[in-house]
Formats: sequence, structure tokens, C-alpha cells
Amino acid sequence: MLQSVVMMAAIYDPWIVVASVGLAIFTSFVALDLVQRVNVRDRLIARTWCAGGSLVMGTGIWASHFVGMKAHSLPVPIGYSYGLTGLSWVAAVCASGFLLWMVRRESVSRLGLLLSATVFALGVGATHHVGMMALQMEPGALWDLRLVAASVVLLWLGGWLALWLFFRQRAAPRRRVVQLASAMGIGLTLISAHYVNMQGASYLDGSICRSADELGGEGLLMMIIAATVLMQVLTLTTSLLDARLRGHAQSLSHSLREANSQLQEATEELHRRAVLDPLTNLPNRAFFDERLEDARAGGLRKLAVLFVDLDGFKPVNDSFGHSLGDSVLREVADRVRRVLRTGDTVARLGGDEFVVLMEHVLHTADCSNVARRILEAIDRPFGQVEPALRISASVGIAMHPDQGPKTSLLAHANAAMYAAKRAGGGHYAFFEPHMITNAHEQLSLQTELRDAIERGELVLHYQPKIDSRRREVAGVEALLRWNHPVRGIISPGVFIPVAERFGLICQLGHWVIEEACRQMKDWDAAGLPMRVAINLSAHQLHEADLVDRIGAALQRHGVAPSQLLCEITETVTMEDVRATQEVFGRLASIGVFIAIDDFGTGYSSLSYLRQLRARQLKIDRSFIGDLETSADARAVVDAVVRLAHALGLRVVAEGVETAGQRDILVGMGCDELQGFFFARPMPADQMLVWSRRRPLMARG
Repeated sequence: MLQSVVMMAAIYDPWIVVASVGLAIFTSFVALDLVQRVNVRDRLIARTWCAGGSLVMGTGIWASHFVGMKAHSLPVPIGYSYGLTGLSWVAAVCASGFLLWMVRRESVSRLGLLLSATVFALGVGATHHVGMMALQMEPGALWDLRLVAASVVLLWLGGWLALWLFFRQRAAPRRRVVQLASAMGIGLTLISAHYVNMQGASYLDGSICRSADELGGEGLLMMIIAATVLMQVLTLTTSLLDARLRGHAQSLSHSLREANSQLQEATEELHRRAVLDPLTNLPNRAFFDERLEDARAGGLRKLAVLFVDLDGFKPVNDSFGHSLGDSVLREVADRVRRVLRTGDTVARLGGDEFVVLMEHVLHTADCSNVARRILEAIDRPFGQVEPALRISASVGIAMHPDQGPKTSLLAHANAAMYAAKRAGGGHYAFFEPHMITNAHEQLSLQTELRDAIERGELVLHYQPKIDSRRREVAGVEALLRWNHPVRGIISPGVFIPVAERFGLICQLGHWVIEEACRQMKDWDAAGLPMRVAINLSAHQLHEADLVDRIGAALQRHGVAPSQLLCEITETVTMEDVRATQEVFGRLASIGVFIAIDDFGTGYSSLSYLRQLRARQLKIDRSFIGDLETSADARAVVDAVVRLAHALGLRVVAEGVETAGQRDILVGMGCDELQGFFFARPMPADQMLVWSRRRPLMARG
């Protein structure tokens, strides 16, 4: 009489049954996690996870099947064939690999989903049947085909459910609670198919197991459970770590994209400010020079330049303050812009000076009409104060070819403007040759300047830089002044252009180097070691012996090279990058510190900035003036500070004139501050007294 295994033994170990169910659910949980790992863009990583996942998932399915078989026993000694047991493991791995391979596809049709579930069901079914055959019972099992068919249907449902959940998991990752519920559904379906399949097998009384001496024993079950659980845990841990790292990588990538976007915006803003006047948003001198050069090269037959200067504007600032003066300048810019012809270019040169480029000029009357409209527009009352403020302007006009070559247009227009001022202001004047009398004045000034060097009329004034963290003097900037015996103190803005024009600038630069080193030695002897910053001109950078001359001066006065800081403007730095890099490198090699001055006013390239061996970056004062009122200015300065710090540079802000500007810059992490808020430039003896009495920024 035939009996099923259960009927013969009627013995099931409930704990082993629970273990097999738990193992199936845990394997399904890990498999759902593997879905995210095999769906990455990197093909090598995806294939590696697919291969490893096949082994882990297949081993888990096989182990839950094997543990399930150990849950019941026959009344005869049993064991499992090595070869068939291994073959059942291979079938499980292949079925799992097929499932993960399917999940890697972009999409699967309904028919494809049904066929894939069928292939998976046949693969796992083969694992069950080959595993049962590994018992090698004699005579063999008698099968209830209805239960076998039911087990296959359950496997098909399990495969379909797994694929469906896999695709949903890939498209929209679920929470762990939902993932656990999904794993329970898959795991229970698969393990139920196993027990239904086992229930379909029965054996004749007296059957023996020919593989009783092969795989078996009490320790085998615990070893398989432990090894499988360990493999699943390690895989899950690795998957979680991979997900964490991938999340960090995505977060970092997002942060980098945001940083790059901000940096790009800041760079664009820097470039915009490099060609636009920050106060009026008109083009600046650099942009106007480019437009004029393009007009010269374009072969236009007739051009005109109008030089506009406000009459008596200084009393406006002195009486009402710079804030109202800036407001008036902005309105002047708007008024001039509105009265120009289409295609004309207006720029602000600085202060209260504006310049207009007129192209395609047909008649002198075209210039007269524009100049008249400009004068009338500026003459209208300004309503910023009561009673309404009224100012006038003087306009000088130079035309090409009637009134000189294109290269002289700006100078001739400037001369004509002064002629209009001498006539009482509020008028316009066309250039005439006799207006170039100032050339004789410049010639006289350069002769006196040569004598000034020999007579010792040049002096250095020093403006302190304040360390924003230590709140003490971090150094000073040396500023050249000419103490003329008749004219008094002459600003560098007057005599430096003369020195550059007549070849005296390098001689002045040599004197500044010697005097700065001498003063550092005197201060050091007085117990006040001080780092002094000097400005190097474009002409000095092209001197072959510049670095040797600086080194000799430092050695002659016994000053440490690190006490000297050479400042080079951004525009000069970028004129000849290779030459600048060479000079920077040689100065750095002897220990001299280097700073890039007026950053943001030129056309600097960030790639070149990385290559220059500078220690400091000085933000131009035009950015600092708008900090309290302009969010754009704050964004640009903040970006420059962060960029400089990322490149290992200290940041100095010049032109700090209010407590509000100071507080904003300190909050941004700006390293050093310089400006009238702390102190004006002063002679060396006053600087010594000031630094001892007022060392702290808090007292500024």
C-alpha cells in the first residue's frame, strides 16, 4: 500500500518550517533591495551586482527549499546526492539571474512579464524537483500531478509578483515597511509552492535512500541556515552602504552643481561689473575704449566723441553727502541715456565724468543736437532735496576726421570740455587746436617731478589693514604722495599719469621699494614689526631686474621678505599672464608675498587665477560701496570670498567706510578690512602713534 511521506511519518519539525519560511522572506527582502543596485548607469557596476545578486538570491531560494525538505523526515535514514543537490542550486541561481536580468531592462510588456514569470517558475520548480530527486529513493516517488501543477502555479504567481514588485521598486523606491510586506508576499508564495510540491510526493513502504551516506547529518541544517543568513546579511549591508554612498554622491553632485551654478553666476556678475559702472550701470571706461577701438577698426568715415562733465558737482557731495551725490549721478546717467540716438554709446569714466560715442555722424549739427539735449536734460531740477537741486554740465565735442585722428578723439573732446568750462559752464564746445595748451603744463609737471625725486619731495602715507578675527592691525598699504613746495600735496591721480607718459614710473617705483623697506626697518627697531604693501605698475613688471632689485633692498635694510607685500592690479595681471606668472614665481621664491588688487574690475580668468602664486585677493572698493543696499553686491562679494578661500587666498576688502559694511564683511569671513572707517592714509610717524593707541577694530 502506498503512502505519502507525511502519511508515513506524519512528523514535521515546526521550528524548521518557521526557519524555512523566514529564510524565504528574508531572501525576498534582500532581492527587493538588489533591484536598486542592478539599475545603475555604470554597466560594469550593474553587471557585477547582477552576478553577485544572482548568487545571493539563488542561494537563498535553494537554502529555503533545502531547509524545508529537512522539516520533515522519513522512517528510514536519508541523505542527499552531491551532484543533484549542486544541480538544484545551479537551477536556483540561473532562475534568479534571469529575474535580475529582466529587471535591468527599461520596460517589459504584459506578454513579456507572463513569459518571464513562466521561465522563473520552471527554474525554481526544477530546483524543487531536482532537490527531491537528490534523495535517490528506491523505488522512486509517486507523484500527485494535481499538487505538482498547483506548486507550479504558485511558483508562477511568485515569479509574476516578484517581477511586478521589482519594476515598481525600481521606478519608485518604497519605504522599508512596504518592502517587508512585499517580501512576505513573495517569500510565502515561493515556500508554499515548495511544501505543496513535497506534499505531492509519496513513497512505498520499505523504500530505501541510496544517498543516505552522502549529504546529511544534524549539523548540515544549521550550517546551511547560518551560511545563508550571513550571506544575505552581508549582501544587505553592502547594498545599504552602496545606497548611502550613492546618496552622498548624488547629494555632493547636486551641491557641486549648485556651487558651479553660483560660481558661474558670480563669474558672469564679475564680468558684467568689469564692463559696467557699478553705480550707474552704464558701460565703464574699459568697455568704452573697446567700442571706440572697434569703431576705429571698422572703417567708419565719421565719428564723434562727446565728453560730459558736471559743473561744480563737488559741493553737492560736500553739502548733502555722498549718498545723495550718488543718487544724482544715477539720475544724470538715466537722463543722458534717454536723449541719445539709437546706436550711440554712453559710458561713465568716473566721478562726474561721462563720455558719449556717436557713430555714423553725417553733420556737425548731429553732435550739436545731442549735446544740446544732454545739457537740457541735466539742467532740469533734481528732486532729491528741498528746494530742488539744479546743476549744469559742460560738453566737449571732437569729430573725426574734421578735428583730428581717431586716436586723439577722447583727448581732444576732453580739451574741448575744459574750454567750455572756462567759458562759464553749461555750454558745449567743439575742439580747436589751440585747446591743447595743457600739453605744455604736463611737460612742466614732468620736469618738476624729476626734480621732486632728487629734492626728496615724495613721501609715503600708510593706510592700515585690520585683521577681522584678531581685531588688530595686520599691515599697512603704502600710498605715494607728492609734497610740492608751491602746489602742496599733489594726488597720485595727477602725477602718476604724467610719470607713465614720460617714462618716470619705474623710477618712482624704485623709490617706493627703497622707502618702504627703510620704513619697515625703522618700525621694527621701534618695536612695531609691520607688513607693508606696495603697488607694482605694469611697467615695473616688465623690468628684467625687478625681483633682484626688491631682494637687494630687503637685504640692504635687513627686512624679512615676508614683511613685504607686492600688490598688482587684476587688469595688469591679465595683460600678460605668462610674464606675470614668471614674476610672481620669482617673487614667491625669495619669500615676498603677492596680492591681486582691484579684483573684479578686469577680465580675469579663474583658470589663470588658480595658477598665480598670490597670497591675497583685494576686492575692489566699487563692490564694497553697495554692500548695504545691493543684494547683488553682497552675493558677488560672498562668492569672491568663498572662491578665494577655496584657492587658499586671504581676502582684503578696501574702501570700507561704514560699520554696516564692516559687519557684513566680517560675517562673510573676509580676512582683512581697509578703509576710512578705520583710518585714512597717514605719514609714518602718525601711523606709529595710531597703531599703539588704536590697535583694535572695535575702536575703529
